[in-house]
Amino acid sequence: MLSQVYHCGLQPFKQRLLPWVKCTAFSRSPTDHVQTSAIRHVRSWSNIPFITVPLSRAHGKSFAHRSELKHAKRIVVKLGSAVVTRGDECGLALGRLASIVEQVSVLQNQGREMMLVTSGAVAFGRQRLRHEILLSQSVRQALHSGQNQLKEMAIPVLEARACAAAGQSGLMALYEAMFTQYSICAAQILVTNLDFHDEQKRRNLNGTLHELLRMNIVPIINTNDAVVPPAEPNSDLQGVISVKDNDSLAARLAVEMKTDLLIVLSDVEGLFDSPPGSDDAKLIDIFYPGDQQSVTFGTKSRVGMGGMEAKVKAALWALQGGTSVVIANGTHPKVSGHVITDIVEGKKVGTFFSEVKPAGPTVEQQGEMARSGGRMLATLEPEQRAEIIHHLADLLTDQRDEILLANKKDMEEAEGRLAAPLLKRLSLSTSKLNSLAIGLRQIASSSQDSVGRVLRRTRIAKNLELEQVTVPIGVLLVIFESRPDCLPQVAALAIASGNGLLLKGGKEAAHSNRILHLLTQEALSIHGVKEAVQLVNTREEVEDLCRLDKMIDLIIPRGSSQLVRDIQKAAKGIPVMGHSEGICHMYVDSEASVDKVTRLVRDSKCEYPAACNALETLLIHRDLLRTPLFDQIIDMLRVEQVKIHAGPKFASYLTFSPSEVKSLRTEYGDLELCIEVVDNVQEAIDHIHKYGSSHTDVIVTENEKTAEFFLQHVDSACVFWNASTRFSDGYRFGLGAEVGISTSRIHARGPVGLEGLLTTKWLLRGQDHVVSDFSEHGSLKFLHENLPIPQRNTN
Repeated sequence: MLSQVYHCGLQPFKQRLLPWVKCTAFSRSPTDHVQTSAIRHVRSWSNIPFITVPLSRAHGKSFAHRSELKHAKRIVVKLGSAVVTRGDECGLALGRLASIVEQVSVLQNQGREMMLVTSGAVAFGRQRLRHEILLSQSVRQALHSGQNQLKEMAIPVLEARACAAAGQSGLMALYEAMFTQYSICAAQILVTNLDFHDEQKRRNLNGTLHELLRMNIVPIINTNDAVVPPAEPNSDLQGVISVKDNDSLAARLAVEMKTDLLIVLSDVEGLFDSPPGSDDAKLIDIFYPGDQQSVTFGTKSRVGMGGMEAKVKAALWALQGGTSVVIANGTHPKVSGHVITDIVEGKKVGTFFSEVKPAGPTVEQQGEMARSGGRMLATLEPEQRAEIIHHLADLLTDQRDEILLANKKDMEEAEGRLAAPLLKRLSLSTSKLNSLAIGLRQIASSSQDSVGRVLRRTRIAKNLELEQVTVPIGVLLVIFESRPDCLPQVAALAIASGNGLLLKGGKEAAHSNRILHLLTQEALSIHGVKEAVQLVNTREEVEDLCRLDKMIDLIIPRGSSQLVRDIQKAAKGIPVMGHSEGICHMYVDSEASVDKVTRLVRDSKCEYPAACNALETLLIHRDLLRTPLFDQIIDMLRVEQVKIHAGPKFASYLTFSPSEVKSLRTEYGDLELCIEVVDNVQEAIDHIHKYGSSHTDVIVTENEKTAEFFLQHVDSACVFWNASTRFSDGYRFGLGAEVGISTSRIHARGPVGLEGLLTTKWLLRGQDHVVSDFSEHGSLKFLHENLPIPQRNTN
């Protein structure tokens, strides 16, 4: 039935289809049609994430930024020969093709209009013809010469047009079978350059494609290589690109069909500033018209008609016609399974062609500036780095009014859009700025003996001495949400430790971050290292920043647990320092002081509930239930308007309990608290290890032995006795400030201050020493004597 419906729908325009158009529909039952509709409605059959976006825009101007590509409605995907064929050039890369078809189907079922320009007919035909020739030769030789000469059979050179003729039907049949799996109909269209010179044929082609798209059919277009004449050099018409290969065909179709996006897939990542594979080659993220002079074109693809120069020419022509273009790698096994959907989602994949140049430097350029600026910063004298930080502290108080005015703009724009805890983090005040200035001066004082400090000296042999010294990590990427006060803190720590710094703040704090960064650069300028701290203001997605493993040495996220988890997932080859959750516990022992408990619980939970070091779970010793101490805790929480969630064990003791907790592993970040009952200190420790996040955990008791047992056995970054969880902070620890609190067990743990941003290197000073001198019959022996460490003057 559905087949009849489709064919009936095609009848009005089948009479005017060009001779080289083959329309394909698939027979299905009426129930199949219902299932197809349901699939298209739910759109949950694929493992590729589905994104719903508004898909309407007036054609005529290409997208200016990658982030806008998600709005593309009509998309052409060009598959180069290297993408479609196997490495031996005989046959198709079936797994790769299946992945591409899945991605195209996902986008088609999102309501987009997808078109494929595909190569592969020649390779598929070559495979079929070689098989037929081998079979024919083997039969003849078996009849005349026996089996002994089969190994000597030679395959003649196969003419490309013949291969194309033999392969076109098979290639289309393969696409049909693959698209059928996703209930999508496909249609084949074969064209030549001459067809574009005939106005009537161009109109017919345009009408056919529009009708296919209207019926939710994916057109699969290819040059008719069985009859195509040899390409003529420099045969482009004025203002119109000549169809010499599938690159120019894709560009021509994209413009004539007023396509929003053209994706050109090849066997290279995109455009490079020098031949790919050379030591200095760098992928060009965004290519602008007029940049051709900065690109060196290498040889063409291993198969196919066009090289990268042809692709760039076609891309620029399409861009001029109002179609955005991305050239990317469709063969890499790690990315080919999602390269098309990644591009449409605006991720940094391949080279994006844009007519709009950004006002400032790209993030790659900022990374290079931070690297070179950080190295210059590390060579300054400790006193000079301290002077920069002191100057920044002065600027925070001297420019207080300008900072608060910028922050007021952020607060006004965020009102009604951000939750109350985030608004509180966003807010700056005179007292906050004064505290920041005090903290920065502490950092300046402690930075005198940071970079270049000798940790160990060893005499390896006579006149051969080894030193281990502290050095900066390199370039830090700090991503933070809603907390503009984080910027000067982190900047001061980076300056003190000699690290280059990339900062990515949330857009909700854009005005505050801008002025704080300007003040930071003003302070850095006094010693000529202004570029060491960079604020990323481009539309760079966090996930894209996490891929810059050649520029960034450490990522430090400051924000929600979801942000931290997303960054940890997105980071490719770059270590991430931080904690994904701050599930802090307080265990109230049976020997706890009545006077201390309520003060500690109130401060830990209510002083700043949005902080990562705020109390989230209160563990009560069973013997304290129905005692005055327990009643005081509950009364205090009620007065502070804290919502209580009962743990399973606590709920079992109550006739009418509060709402039972959904999960014992919850960070509320608000005036909410889980209460659970435990039998003893060991059960409290076991609970913390099972449900905690290794952040900060506290015991309240007057029994020193019990307290020491808790301190030694709880495996968290911070473990306290009779102290608020809120003390887990770099400023309160006397570190001046912190870049964050780390719950990892490598390098740095707990509040990470200046020391956590340093690593070490080894310095060996010798006099013509070689390892062979220390062999069994050599003239030298290892001494390995520990030498005294010189004390640096920090006054």
